[in-house]
Amino acid sequence: MYISNTTTMKIFNIPGTSFSPRRALGVDVLKRAIARTTGIPTTRQGLERKIGRTLIKGAARLLKK
Repeated sequence: MYISNTTTMKIFNIPGTSFSPRRALGVDVLKRAIARTTGIPTTRQGLERKIGRTLIKGAARLLKK
């Protein structure tokens, strides 16, 4: 077995097999559950979209008044 830079390990050098510690520990499932419950995205791109959308909506409300 060897460890690549993406922390995915090949199992016995068989093509198509890999092991992800994050997936095995359930980190991704936990992050997804937190994001779904709170409504706050855990990815950088999702967070940037949410902040941008909020700022645009806030500016629109200020201009309507």
